[in-house]
Amino acid sequence: MLAVHNLEVVYEDVMLAVRGASLSVDRGQIVALLGANGAGKTTLLRAITGLLNVHRGKITRGNATIDGAPLDTRSAAAVVRAGVGQVMEGRRVFVEFTVEENLRVGGHTASTRGMQEKFDRIYGMFPVLADRRTSLAGYLSGGEQQMLAIGRAMMAEPSYLLLDEPSLGLAPMMVERIRDLVVEINSTGTGILLIEQNAAMALSIAHHGYVMENGITVMDAPARRLREDADIQEFYLGIGAEGTSLRDVKHYKRRKRWLS
Repeated sequence: MLAVHNLEVVYEDVMLAVRGASLSVDRGQIVALLGANGAGKTTLLRAITGLLNVHRGKITRGNATIDGAPLDTRSAAAVVRAGVGQVMEGRRVFVEFTVEENLRVGGHTASTRGMQEKFDRIYGMFPVLADRRTSLAGYLSGGEQQMLAIGRAMMAEPSYLLLDEPSLGLAPMMVERIRDLVVEINSTGTGILLIEQNAAMALSIAHHGYVMENGITVMDAPARRLREDADIQEFYLGIGAEGTSLRDVKHYKRRKRWLS
């Protein structure tokens, strides 16, 4: 199990971005993490994957563990070695590298023989990448770049994969493809922590879900219960008397019950 315990994160010794968040992801489970922009979701992922120092942030309380053992979050390399991969928001592929060069970066710790096996596995999962293996990543479509970012993370064969807004900016058909890929990866036993503004998509495939507000995890329930919850329907799924969406942050922050 990948678990976060009462985590607190501060940027530049001033801004408190995460104020005591906790969650867990079992092996083979998809967990959705929902919340308005600025709720602390991306910061939480950075804290788990060792990227806080890049953004002048630090953990001031709490920790992350894998199977009860502390996860060394001081460096991204140590986190990858421990079995945690991340696909960051915006894909972040190396646009001047080819598809294959991008994948090679993700599997840089493998031997030559092991590298070929990894390529074969990723190309089997993403046939479009096999067809474009010599193309520069900058010439791929947004959906293809997202597949490349996921494939690059999977080259390290992580036990847990953290996805930050994988459907952002994609056409509906590609969103469905990414959804199916997340399910396929999970079916191999990889635990997935999924941050998504597309709550309907996330909750349709998740086993469990959390909601963050103002740096705190304020709701924690099986995905089925979240889908049926009236507040989630109104503020996340747009099902309500006024069709309100949780992206209306001002309305969302007036919700007192979850913080009581």
